[in-house]
Amino acid sequence: MASSSLSSSLFSSTTQNHTALPLNAADQVLLLLLPFFDALGKMDFSWMVDFLKGMVKPLAATVVVLLAVALSHVQKLGLGGEMVYSIARAFVQLSIIGFVLQFIFTRDNAIWIILAYLFMVSVAGYTAGQRAKHVPRGKYVAGASILVGTSITMFLLIVLNVFPFTPRYIIPVAGMMVGNAMTVTGVTMKRLRDDIRSQMNLVETALALGATPRQATLQQVKRALVISLSPVLDNAKTVGLISLPGAMTGLIMGGASPLEAIQLQIVVMNFLIGASTISSILSTYLCWPAFFTKAYQLETKVFSTE
Repeated sequence: MASSSLSSSLFSSTTQNHTALPLNAADQVLLLLLPFFDALGKMDFSWMVDFLKGMVKPLAATVVVLLAVALSHVQKLGLGGEMVYSIARAFVQLSIIGFVLQFIFTRDNAIWIILAYLFMVSVAGYTAGQRAKHVPRGKYVAGASILVGTSITMFLLIVLNVFPFTPRYIIPVAGMMVGNAMTVTGVTMKRLRDDIRSQMNLVETALALGATPRQATLQQVKRALVISLSPVLDNAKTVGLISLPGAMTGLIMGGASPLEAIQLQIVVMNFLIGASTISSILSTYLCWPAFFTKAYQLETKVFSTE
């Protein structure tokens, strides 16, 4: 290797100088960097070349984004800059995630699987909490709900031997579940708080007549859950009829049999419904302590803002 021979020559010249003269600061830094140069010379960068070659098609696909930017400019929507920023951020994020997943897949360690899963849950909890920003401790409520709903579903899938506990299966499956549960949970929390706020008189009347918080807000809870879960159920009803889902499309494009792709997609729809339902229902229970006082009265400061 060129760098290795360079390192050796530099090292020999430096040690020779050391016998005659004391090392100066530059020589000391060079000695510290020698192991790095040796390791760099031995690294295989063929993977980087392959990655850059593979990015040619994604870069070519940005033509449609440029078309959208041009249309935004013509219509004076003011979204051109945000479009460019969004697609650039997506490039960077997905590239980083690709390298991280490649690292995790090669390690095949349960600890990395759990860490990746907890990271996804943390980001999802924060995002769902941002949607329901008027719910006190909404990020923690959303995070806990998503964690419980997805972990129960994941545990059942592993116990039933639907998926093996390996990074190649668990991380993509967990990502789909967490992403779906994030959307449903955020909508549930926001809708529940808004419905209670718009019907405070009815809720307070029910409480005055001796109803528990659960009984007083039963209709609001039902409405919030129905609204948040309806897109998931509608998607399950029309799957394959209007569009092919991502998991199924990926398998078919990867060369799998359409029948195998259908079997996997059925599993995907099952665990999406299960995880979303558990997470959304749990979030309603976890919201109540913030919505009511210990005396079973509405916490008016929670509902004072739009």
